[in-house]
This record gives sequence, C-alpha cells and structure tokens, in this order.
Amino acid sequence: MSENFEAILAGECGLVKDRITVVGVSGGPDSLCLMEMMRRAGYPILVAYFDHQLRPESSTDARMVEKTASRLMLGCFIDGADVRSFADERKMSIEEAARTLRYRFLFDLARRQKAQAVAVGHTADDQVETVLMHFLRGSGISGLKGMSYRSIIKSFDPDIPVVRPMLDMWREETVLYCAVNGLRPHYDSSNDSVSFQRNRIRHLLMPTLETYNPKFREATLHMSQSLKSDYAFVMETLERAWGETVLSANDELVTFDAARLLSCSVGLQRNLVKHAMQNLNPGVDVSFQTLERATQLINSSQPSSRADLKAGLRIFREENYIHICTSNAVLPFDRWPQMPGEAPLSISLPGQVTLAGGWKLTCERWRLPALAKEQADGNDDPFQVWLDAEELKDTFTLRVRHQGDHFTPLGLDGHSQKLSDFFVNEKLPQRARDRWPLLCAGDEIIWVPGHRPAHRHRLKATTRDIIYFSVVHPPEKLAPDENSLP
Repeated sequence: MSENFEAILAGECGLVKDRITVVGVSGGPDSLCLMEMMRRAGYPILVAYFDHQLRPESSTDARMVEKTASRLMLGCFIDGADVRSFADERKMSIEEAARTLRYRFLFDLARRQKAQAVAVGHTADDQVETVLMHFLRGSGISGLKGMSYRSIIKSFDPDIPVVRPMLDMWREETVLYCAVNGLRPHYDSSNDSVSFQRNRIRHLLMPTLETYNPKFREATLHMSQSLKSDYAFVMETLERAWGETVLSANDELVTFDAARLLSCSVGLQRNLVKHAMQNLNPGVDVSFQTLERATQLINSSQPSSRADLKAGLRIFREENYIHICTSNAVLPFDRWPQMPGEAPLSISLPGQVTLAGGWKLTCERWRLPALAKEQADGNDDPFQVWLDAEELKDTFTLRVRHQGDHFTPLGLDGHSQKLSDFFVNEKLPQRARDRWPLLCAGDEIIWVPGHRPAHRHRLKATTRDIIYFSVVHPPEKLAPDENSLP
C-alpha cells in the first residue's frame, strides 16, 4: 500500500519532497492515516485542524490533534468558527458552510506558509458517496467521474491545488492502518446524524443499494475511474471547441461566435456554456435544466434574445454574437461602429474620421466608373459602398439617429420608411442603435454603414462620378493564449 501511495503522491498529486504540504486533520481515522502516511513517506507537512463548533467535544478533539502532532514533531495550526451562525447569515446548508470555512482556513494557511498544496483525507468511500450525490442532482460526466487526485478550486485559490491521495483506499483500510501504527482516532458523533445528506446516503441509501449488488461500492468506484478517461477526452474536445468558438473572455463576460457555436452539437454546446458559467462563477452548480434553457436560446430562430441562467449569470444573443455574462458586466460595443458622442462629425473628400473603439470611416472619389461598378457588383462587405456622386457635395456628416428619422434604403424602389423600422428589419442589436453612425448629405441619410445605401444614390448605368466610402474595424490585439481554455 505504501509503494502505491508514494506513486500517487508524486505522479497523480504532483507533490515534491522539498516543499511543505498543509494536511487537513480532523482527528478521524482517514485524516490521521493521511498525516502519518505522508510523514513516513518523507513529505514535510503542517497539520491543520478546523473547529466547526458544532459539537461540545470539538475543543477536546482539537487538543487531541495538537498532542498527536506534537508527539510526531509536526507543526500544527488550529482555528475555528461558529459554522451554524455563518450558515444562518448566508442562508447556506450546514454542510456547505462548514466546507467553505474549513477550506478558507486551509488555503489561507497554505498561502501564508507558501505550501505546495492542501491535502485532505477523502477515501474511496467518500468518492462513492460524492458520485451518488452528483447522480441524485442529475449531474453529467463531470460529476459522475467524482473527485480527482489533484484539482484547483478557484473560489479558494487559483494556484494552490487540493490533493486527495487516498481516493483508492477504503475507510476500513484507514481504520486498520491507525490501529497498526498506534494512532487513536476520535469518533465524530455528527457522522451518525441523518440530517446531513451525505450521512443519509452513507447510512440509508448505500445499504439498500448493496442489497441489489453486494459489490455496489466497488462497482461505483470503478465507474468513476472509467469516466475519468472519458472526461479527459471530453475536455480535449472542449478545449478545441473553446478556441474555435470563443471570441473573447474575461472575469465578467464570455462572447461566442454565434455561427460557430451553432455548428457544434447540442452536447458540446452544453459543455461550452457550462464551462463559461464556471469560468465566470467558479463553483456554481450548473443543472441540466439551466443548460437546456441556454441551448434552446442558442438554437432559437430569434436573432435577439436573452435568458437568466443561475447565480446572477445571464445569456444574450445579439445577431452574430452570444454573450454569457455576470449581472454587472458591461457588454462590448467595439464589435460595431459607434459614434464617439452625440455631436455630429464632419468629413470632406478625400478624408477620414475616427469613430469610437478605433473604427474609422474613409472616403475618396473614384474616376473609373467601370472599375467601381465591377468592385461594387462583387462586393460582399456591408461596410463598403460606392455611391453616385452626381447629387452629392464634397462634405458629409456622420451623426446618431434622431427622433422621426426616415430612410429610403436600396431595394424599396425609392419608398421611405422609419429608420427605427429599418433597424428592426435589419435585426440591428437594440443597444447598438442609439450610437450607430449614419452618413448624411445635409438632412438626408445616404448610407447606414453595415447595411444599405440610399436608393437615390445607387450606382446607375449612367453614373460617371463615384464616391467610395468604407468603415474599417481596428486590428485585433489578442494575446496568443487569450482564447485558450481557462
């Protein structure tokens, strides 16, 4: 057992013997076994005990852990808090509050001591119970694979891992190890209380399931181990898809290319949404219903829609983009040309004017009508336009929309419509409309960049004088690994 344990410490947990590891010790057989096995394997450790103050004898347990650590010449740190009050204040379950405060203490200590990791004594029994808890919640493969030997819990620390070297050891083995090595674990009476979900699974559900399969625990453990390799394959696929579909990602917002996201299978869409949510809110428990709501929006025929997900996270669809964001996120405007303010901008031939976010509008006169018509006929960029200059002067205005604006777009045979109706028909995102630049000659809108020119100034067979306008997006300035999987 010790040879396999040392291989797990070095290989699976990635620990080295020249750096300290903080070991969470409760005084029970699992954590005492972990402490002693790591000590005997030659790993420098610090013992850490957290008093949840849920039992009258918890202070006695703290002293017992401290004495054991002292006898073995190990450093020991003890802290505690009123878990019940913390749970009441934050409307959390006792189990969740206890875990939050315990891990907060362990990782704070690890940072102060510059430890390489936090080690905890989860066993194969804990793994089976965890898998069952995830199954009852309707978890996918990420939950059914159970806990890993080494993982990062971003909500506690983005760099220091938590390691679980005993995931292939059964609880009975830790009890035996303690007895053989002169360790005296204490008995935690709260482990018998069926008011906690994990205890109900342990004492009520699992014995019932073992009547169907006496080796149920072993079967469940083997399933979780098998799913780990399947999960690794899923994550490789997810990483490729993330790089292909995500346009930008930060602490408040993940933006997908809508067309590329739509080309993914629904299963991959769910995984991408889940990863985005967990990137924005580490530790959020994402249910199937939440993911189903998101994928329905993604695959909807509605060009603009939104939905609440969970824990303040939302999903928006805007034309070519799908955003998943926090409630306080500021959605980007730099994907569209936008006026820098309410004041109009003047531009003369030839010339250039700078818009918000680095966008630029340029204009020049073309003297070769045949070439202009050829270019216009083959053009599929809505941010370029060639206009008949016969009735246009050399000075133009860029402005925002005004109340009551009308426009005669190409394709309506000279019929005018409200600009607001044109925006709706063109599916221009609502929040982009107020500052969308409109190219005007006097009071007339002659081009809505990104959409259509005015019918009156289209190129005609008789056109001899032509003005070319283009709106150019600033060059992307992405770090090489900006879209890599977090």
